[in-house]
Amino acid sequence: MTANLVVQPDVLRSFPRLPPAVVAAAATFAPAILADVAGRRGALHGRIAALHPAMRFAGNALTVEVRPGDNLMIHAAMAMAQPGDVLVIDGKADQTSALMGEIMISSCLRLGLAGVVIDGAVRDSDALRELGFAVFSFGTNPNGPTKNVPGRINHPVSVGGVVVRPGDFITGDADGVVVVEREKIEGLLPLARQKVRDEARRIEAVGQGATSAPWLEAALRRAGVLAEGEAL
Repeated sequence: MTANLVVQPDVLRSFPRLPPAVVAAAATFAPAILADVAGRRGALHGRIAALHPAMRFAGNALTVEVRPGDNLMIHAAMAMAQPGDVLVIDGKADQTSALMGEIMISSCLRLGLAGVVIDGAVRDSDALRELGFAVFSFGTNPNGPTKNVPGRINHPVSVGGVVVRPGDFITGDADGVVVVEREKIEGLLPLARQKVRDEARRIEAVGQGATSAPWLEAALRRAGVLAEGEAL
């Protein structure tokens, strides 16, 4: 006996977005802080990087899966996107042609999107840097894409080795991109605030000359580097 299966369409037109207040609060934290309090999880592979170190974004993930070198579904996703969304595109880590360029990114800026993350290439990089819109990609390529092949929108995707679902919180800066599950992000905010305070105190202590890590010798003993009672 076969269970009844619900087959979802390739294009899902809506998904649960985070409350704007939660996005705004989470956006105040660096991706490194959120990655740490999330258990050092959720950081995309470093191949996906900002076109300019000053670029930063935060928002709800709107996910897109395309075939390598084809951007048909990115155009469809842009037509469905809401202000504050981040296009998160599974381009299969392909660098043989660009999936987006100046015209499309200018449209994203005009639509009020928060950023674009592509596990693939872009082009017109000088113009994109001048626009200032946050674009994080796996490099560049002058070759243009085709617009022929179907894909999926608002399904889970794998981008930079991390699963991203529609509505997850995603943020990026010069260090890279971090995604946090939408169910977890609000609960992590108090931990992020505490970590910021703890790091500020540690940096202040370093400025006063306390440069050695207080946990180091205990960790070395646990690792078997130092014997009990032995010091560096």
